[in-house]
Amino acid sequence: MSNIFSGRQRVIQMLFIAAAAALVGKAMQLQLFDEDFRSKAGAAAVVRSPKYPARGLIYDRKERLLIHNNPIYDLMVTHSQIKKDIDTATFCELLGITPEYFTAALRKDFSSGRFSRNVPFVFLSKVSAETHGRFQERMYEFPGFQMVLRSIRGYPHRNAANVLGYIREVDNRDIEKYPGVYIPGDYIGASGLEAAYESILRGQKGVSHILKDNLGRNMGPYKGGKLDSAAISGADIITSLDLDLQAYGEMLMQNKIGGILAIEPATGEILAMVTSASYDPNVLTITQKRGEAFAALNQDPLKPLFDRSLMAQYPPGSLFKSVLGLIALQEGVWDVNRGVSCGGAYYLGGQRLVGCHGHPYCSNLETAIQHSCNAYFVTLFRELVDKYGFYNPAKGLDEYNEYLTKFGLGEPLGIDIPGERSGNFPTSSYYDQAYSGSGGKWNSVWIRSLGIGQGEMLLTNVQMANLAAIIANRGYFVPPHLIKGFKNGAGEIPQKYREKNYVGVDARFFEPVVNGMEKVTIAGTARSAFIPGIPLCGKTGTAENPHGKDHSIFFGFAPKDNPKIAFAVYVENAGFGGTYAAPIASLMVEKYLTDTISAPRKFLEKRILDANLLEFQKTKP
Repeated sequence: MSNIFSGRQRVIQMLFIAAAAALVGKAMQLQLFDEDFRSKAGAAAVVRSPKYPARGLIYDRKERLLIHNNPIYDLMVTHSQIKKDIDTATFCELLGITPEYFTAALRKDFSSGRFSRNVPFVFLSKVSAETHGRFQERMYEFPGFQMVLRSIRGYPHRNAANVLGYIREVDNRDIEKYPGVYIPGDYIGASGLEAAYESILRGQKGVSHILKDNLGRNMGPYKGGKLDSAAISGADIITSLDLDLQAYGEMLMQNKIGGILAIEPATGEILAMVTSASYDPNVLTITQKRGEAFAALNQDPLKPLFDRSLMAQYPPGSLFKSVLGLIALQEGVWDVNRGVSCGGAYYLGGQRLVGCHGHPYCSNLETAIQHSCNAYFVTLFRELVDKYGFYNPAKGLDEYNEYLTKFGLGEPLGIDIPGERSGNFPTSSYYDQAYSGSGGKWNSVWIRSLGIGQGEMLLTNVQMANLAAIIANRGYFVPPHLIKGFKNGAGEIPQKYREKNYVGVDARFFEPVVNGMEKVTIAGTARSAFIPGIPLCGKTGTAENPHGKDHSIFFGFAPKDNPKIAFAVYVENAGFGGTYAAPIASLMVEKYLTDTISAPRKFLEKRILDANLLEFQKTKP
């Protein structure tokens, strides 16, 4: 019996010894050989920190840098890790903030789901490198806080602010619209190319897991960084802009209100997109003073944030006569060699209905475009509308409007930055309602102002430039766009910016219109736009302005054959089209095609540069 008891005792002893040995062995393995455990033993927390990617850069068509990145820091905080006895006075002094800011920045609605006590959120953004260095030395004193490197935009040139756009912090709507993409404190493209190509430019965030000891000091990556992921930089984009041409256009438009739009006709690539007034894009970079700068721009009476290239809607005036001529020829209601007497106005029944300026007799369409005869084009327009008879104008107007739709009017062209307006052309149903008091009866005489680009007709500057590109191409357009490509083969431009859109007018009908537009600059209404050695085709317009001085308009292309540039220039409150818009356009053409302004035309450049038309600015956009 004693032997049995003794045997059991030895078994139990052996079991205890084996268990003790296993425990000792495990302890040795953890403490002597397991690096991960040794790190955890002295750690108070594992902090998950985002890695922000570099935002994609933006270049002009010659790959000159338009936007780059500047380093800046965000101070992130994990609320649950803040010491209860934090030295608030020292903390605030290091960062240059007030105790009131400290309290407000930590006061979050943790029940909303937007913030968590255990997930880092932005405590202080836009921390300078100097402040970062000062705080970094003593950050171990403040557990729960960490600096994260970010990048903000910088602009080496003071041009194209409306095209490039700016970035801002996300709001609740952005976070809800793109779940999992943005968190509070992230940046997002707010306007221009920054907004249009946000998904390409922003890149992809990474993450790092950092071990912190109970004093808040870094102890290195958790699990050797196996759980970390690298940030992926955004793609760089190449725009169609020509920086030199853009800068020159902005210089010509100083002290003027309006815009310049220049397009490469064959591709639809926008070479210059000028709006005036404008601003230096550097004032809207993400800095502590950005709010003040934005408020000042927003309150400026010249509205520099309002992009007149694609947001302003203007009557096209007489430049629209070229389009009218093309449609009338295609519809077969007009003969290219038909002449119309003027006598200084369009008369009907002995009554003077539309005035005109003095010019020679217009014996055909070419000379009518050359001298911009109102009587000629009111007659032509009435022929179009009355195609099915004087008492059935609705059908004629509707067919005419079908052409306008094909020409890209009445709706946005789809340019690749936000904010484009649609313009307007009146329909038969509009007139039915407008003249409902007379039983809905109306006729071509009542809407005659459309024949000279007035009345309810409205176009954006990009639509006017696109019309010029259509004529330059003899019948088609590629939708105007600002993207030319992506660096390092990051992708192709959208298909719609590589497709031709035909407008339904035979190529043969463009030649008399093109010839007439060339005569405009040789011996017509825009002799000021003539460039020796460069055949420039254009058409002036003078849009009536009931609130002040008329608007000066010019559109066209150059050279006549194999055109390289199409354009539209609109200068508000500047008078006749040949006075300011035409010479501005011709200077832009010469600059683009020859890279200089010839000596004999320097006087013209000086006149434009010296002109201050702001005193005539009476209207709001």
